[in-house]
Amino acid sequence: MVFGCQKNGEPPPQVESYEYPVVQAIGCEAGARSGPIGASDGHVSAGGLRYHVRTPSNYNPTVAHPLLLVYAAAGQSGRAMERFTGLTPTATRAGVLVAYVDHQPLNVATIEKLGTLPNEIAKTWCVNERRVYATGHSDGGTAALAMAVLEQTKQVPAAIAPSAAGWTGKDLEAYHCPAPIPVMILHGKNDRLFPGWGRQTAAWWAGCNHCETAKTTVIEGECVAYQQCD
Repeated sequence: MVFGCQKNGEPPPQVESYEYPVVQAIGCEAGARSGPIGASDGHVSAGGLRYHVRTPSNYNPTVAHPLLLVYAAAGQSGRAMERFTGLTPTATRAGVLVAYVDHQPLNVATIEKLGTLPNEIAKTWCVNERRVYATGHSDGGTAALAMAVLEQTKQVPAAIAPSAAGWTGKDLEAYHCPAPIPVMILHGKNDRLFPGWGRQTAAWWAGCNHCETAKTTVIEGECVAYQQCD
C-alpha cells in the first residue's frame, strides 16, 4: 500500500493550466529542459539556496516562460511564502513559472547568490531570462529591492514588487539609479517597524524612472501611481 501525507494537513499547491497561444516561438529545444511539471519542492542551488518551483499544470518545456522569484521573510521557508502570498494559481494560470526561495540571512553575498538563481533555474526549466521578476515580504522585500540596485545584480530583474522592505530613501541615496524598470512598492501605512519607508523608496524610484514626481494618480486600493515615467 502507498500513503501520501501533507504536512499539518496543508493542501497541495494549486497549479493551474495556461492557455498557450496557437502560434508560439520555440524557446528551448525539445528534451533540453527536464524540469518537473507542476509543483516540485526542495531544489538546492549551487550556492546553497533552497527553492521550490511551480509551473503550469500543462507546462510546455519548449516555450520560454517568464519567471517570478518570491523571496521569503526572515526565518520563513519558500513554502510558507507561497501560502502567505497565494500567488501560485494566478501566476501559473498566466503562464508564469514561480520559484519560492527559502530565507537566508541577508548580506551582499546572499543577494549575489540570488542573482545567479534565474540562470540556474533556466538550465532545468525553459525560462525567458529577459522576463525575470522579483517580489517578497519583509526580508524578502528587502532582497527584491536590493537585487534591482546592487551593481552585481541590477541587470537581473525586469520589474520588482517589494513588500515591507527594510530600505529608507536615505539608504537608496548611496546607489546610482539603475535603468528604469517597472516598480510597485507595497508597504502598510501602519507598519511600526519600518514606518513610512515605502513612501520614501517609492519617491526614489519615481526619480530614477524619470517620472513627473509632482503628479500622482490614486488608483485601485488607494495606491498612488506616478505619472509620465520612463
